[in-house]
Amino acid sequence: MYRYDEFDERFVRERVAQFRDQVNRRLSGALTEEEFRPLRLQNGLYLQLHAYMLRIAIPYGVLSSQQLCQLAVIADKYDRGYGHFTTRTNLQFNWPKLKDAPDILDLLADVQMHCIQTSGNDIRNVTADQFAGVAGDEIEDPRPVAELIRQWSSLHPEFSFLPRKFKIAVIASQADRAVMKSHDVGIRIVRNKAGESGYEIFAGGGLGRTPMVGKRVREFLPKGQLLAYLEALLRVYNLEGRRDNKFKARIKILVHEIGIDAFRDRVEAEFARADAFSDDENAELARISAQFEVRNYEKLSARSETFEAARKSDPAFAEWVAHSLFAHKVDGYAAVTISLKPVGGVPGDMTSDQMRFFADLTDRFSLGELRVTHAQNLVLPNVKQDDLHALWRELGKAGLATPNVGLVTDIISCPGLDYCALATARSIPIAQAISNRFADKARQDEIGPLQIKISGCINACGHHHVGHIGILGLEKRGQESYQITLGGDPTENMAIGELLGPGLAAGDVPAAIERIVGVYLDKRADGETFIETVKRLGVSEFKAAFLAGAQNEAA
Repeated sequence: MYRYDEFDERFVRERVAQFRDQVNRRLSGALTEEEFRPLRLQNGLYLQLHAYMLRIAIPYGVLSSQQLCQLAVIADKYDRGYGHFTTRTNLQFNWPKLKDAPDILDLLADVQMHCIQTSGNDIRNVTADQFAGVAGDEIEDPRPVAELIRQWSSLHPEFSFLPRKFKIAVIASQADRAVMKSHDVGIRIVRNKAGESGYEIFAGGGLGRTPMVGKRVREFLPKGQLLAYLEALLRVYNLEGRRDNKFKARIKILVHEIGIDAFRDRVEAEFARADAFSDDENAELARISAQFEVRNYEKLSARSETFEAARKSDPAFAEWVAHSLFAHKVDGYAAVTISLKPVGGVPGDMTSDQMRFFADLTDRFSLGELRVTHAQNLVLPNVKQDDLHALWRELGKAGLATPNVGLVTDIISCPGLDYCALATARSIPIAQAISNRFADKARQDEIGPLQIKISGCINACGHHHVGHIGILGLEKRGQESYQITLGGDPTENMAIGELLGPGLAAGDVPAAIERIVGVYLDKRADGETFIETVKRLGVSEFKAAFLAGAQNEAA
């Protein structure tokens, strides 16, 4: 993991002291709420429906056991004993008091964490593949590049007041496990024909009110030129992005309005004026990369007899293994996804007791490191196969061994109208109702991989546009109404789902999902997944069943 140096430590502590002064001035009345709002947002502090919400940055989704323990301390002392992991791999506390916010930031700084730029019209938390550094299909570990961008973008004087928020993702494999094409800028580490590694750059992706798939801006950018290219791209956006209408202020609108070719030309022209090659960038990237090298892997056999014996003798363990393991690049190890989606639970929530328990497991089984995924689950990236059965038994003690990763009950959901001031409908109760409807494990396995994503407003924090089944909650004539989309895809084949029909009342949503799943089970080919069937048949095959059911419920 990356460790702060003296500059990092001083930078974060100075920011905490600055914000403490700003909070004191707000509490004394020296600052109005209008004056204070942009200051608190750049420090991750929102004013929600019932209380403030503090959003904590988890850069590229990496946490240490010590950091997770500190989050548990904060949850108990300043919140209500839990935290909520988000689709941007951050963690949110929903009940802090304004007067306590600087003390929370101090506690975060003690473990090299912060809330800087988790809101505001700036460059947000940089995300990456949750299996970065351990995936066998990646060209190199993308986390050092993500860390380089984090350092470069923090309080960047030119890009701290952009037309709108700006999100960046970095991956290093053909498989996109970070929804990279839904970002304002997506970066894929690639190799050219000469075998040199560099960057493929995408821009103009985004969900929200106007969902768009990112488009390629650069096929290959050599190492050492990334920050100069990002500066050129952001400068074009900062100069030409709309500020007259916040709904049209994202870079995706600029790319759409002028076209990708014109946008590329402007970026390349700006880039040509820059010092495009930087030995300093390569040296800094090498320094950062050295901190991500794992040197204490044991030399193990590729096959663990202990693991294989446990899988054969314990059906419940085998069921969990079937959905939770990801192949590790080092022999004898596995990466393990831990579901934060117990049937009927709140997606992404974790209690302080679970945090402390899981931190201990992280030390015992995963070299002290864990990951947060955009799907609101956790990953232990470095588990010996010999230890998997023991890990599973321990997870079960804390209610963290639900064997549903990637299945119909592994639902992404934003906080919705239960918390968020922007929401127009509730999300959590819909997720819970669907989860309970499909609670039977045999049925989940029969359905197979199926991603349901729920947003409580058009801002799409629940990624509903790219859900195999997407659900968007809206307000309609004073009532909550839920639109259903079908055929979204968050992978390297990213696609935006198509609307099936008119909105439904909350109580009708689980039955509608049931009908959609029923069409799939009736018409799938042998071995075909849900999304494969949708792509083969087309949405119209499902729309008839959806509309017929909606008409019956309306009658």
